[in-house]
Amino acid sequence: MLGAEVMRQGPAWRLRFAGIQLNVHFPGLAAGPFAREPVRPGNSDLCFVWDGTPEEAIAHLRARGVEPELGPVTRNGARGEGRSVYFRDPDGSLLELISYARPAADR
Repeated sequence: MLGAEVMRQGPAWRLRFAGIQLNVHFPGLAAGPFAREPVRPGNSDLCFVWDGTPEEAIAHLRARGVEPELGPVTRNGARGEGRSVYFRDPDGSLLELISYARPAADR
């Protein structure tokens, strides 16, 4: 009805809408390779596109007192393959910054 592309990834689902991707996690979903622990009940798993490199994202987070939980790691996002950095907000929601920029060695 909304034109979403629906994909299953293990016990989770991905919904893609014109370059936007929603990851749906179900209760009891074990921590996967995406982070050290699962998304907590009532929290979110949100991903934002980062225009710079993952290394710049890490530096940006650390400069603000936020320690990354995982990354950079290769992930398949709404725009294809990218490199992601994961971290938590103060409420424990899992946040991801994904970069589609090619590493300098590949340019």
